[in-house]
Amino acid sequence: MRCPYCGSQETQVKDSRPAEDGGAIRRRRTCPDCNGRFTTFERVQLRELTVLKRSGRKVPFERDKLARSIETALRKRPVDSERMERMISGIVRQLESSGESEVRSEDVGLLVMEALRGLDDVAYVRFASVYRDFREARDFEALIQELATLPVKEKD
Repeated sequence: MRCPYCGSQETQVKDSRPAEDGGAIRRRRTCPDCNGRFTTFERVQLRELTVLKRSGRKVPFERDKLARSIETALRKRPVDSERMERMISGIVRQLESSGESEVRSEDVGLLVMEALRGLDDVAYVRFASVYRDFREARDFEALIQELATLPVKEKD
């Protein structure tokens, strides 16, 4: 693993432990060249995923991009990072186990909305406003009405 500080290829693992309910391994590493310390995560990847955008363009699936969009929706919300990580891992697992190597961006967005709805209503509305490209306050009103009429989901 390359050191993020000096670029050295000779980093050493100092500690390994399970993370994300056993779905990943957290490794604490050090660099003997610059003495830098950093953490890496090792996860199982069932298949290479490609995302088919609305424009027709195909791009490689990026777990980090998914995580950033979810983190943005959950910013300043009372949801701990462990629950967020479990949610992200669950979405990725669903995508990988679908049997398809190509997924539509709309399907990814729907999975995120479904997961956020079960986690935090405010984050759900935030994400939906970007995902559905809200233009007016009326769009928020319609979503909140929709949210109010849906059956209450059990939260983790």
